[in-house]
Amino acid sequence: MKLVAISQRVDQIADRDEHRDALDQRLVGFLVAAGYLPVPLPNVLGDGANEWLTAIQPKAIVLSGGNDVGLCPDRDATEREMLSYAKNQRLPLLAVCRGMQMMANWSGAELKSVQGHIKSRHRLSGEITGEVNSYHAFSLASCPERFEVLARSEDGEIEAIRHKSLPWEGWMWHPEREEDFAAHDLQRIRVVFGG
Repeated sequence: MKLVAISQRVDQIADRDEHRDALDQRLVGFLVAAGYLPVPLPNVLGDGANEWLTAIQPKAIVLSGGNDVGLCPDRDATEREMLSYAKNQRLPLLAVCRGMQMMANWSGAELKSVQGHIKSRHRLSGEITGEVNSYHAFSLASCPERFEVLARSEDGEIEAIRHKSLPWEGWMWHPEREEDFAAHDLQRIRVVFGG
């Protein structure tokens, strides 16, 4: 199995005064089902995230969902390091929901509030079609430079993007939250990651 570095959300547990890194077990299951071994990257390494990535030598990167961009500075910094590392190493990268928002923002795009995209489903049009889940309150205001739109929802929001020269894709849906993992999502991640 190929090692895949994956970012984690930050959960704040007030009654214990703890900030915990967390990863949905279903996302781990999705990656394992696709043939990859996810290795979660801690959010407290700061500049040391690059050293950590160099030490484990992942074959791909996943930016996971959860937390809004800007609310968890440690996570934002960690994912910026992951994006820089993936760019410098020309590694495949899949950005899911908040991960796509971070990738787009890091690439110069603005985010905007969106209505009707929390706990709903959307039909996609574009290169990627079908019905997907939706759990986000923010969307891309525009497609970042050096990317192209792969799919839009019925209300015109950007739901998937692809980098024009790097093996990177962003999906606003959560492939791990389907009752059964969709064959087309499993196939698509294998294409993005090169098998």
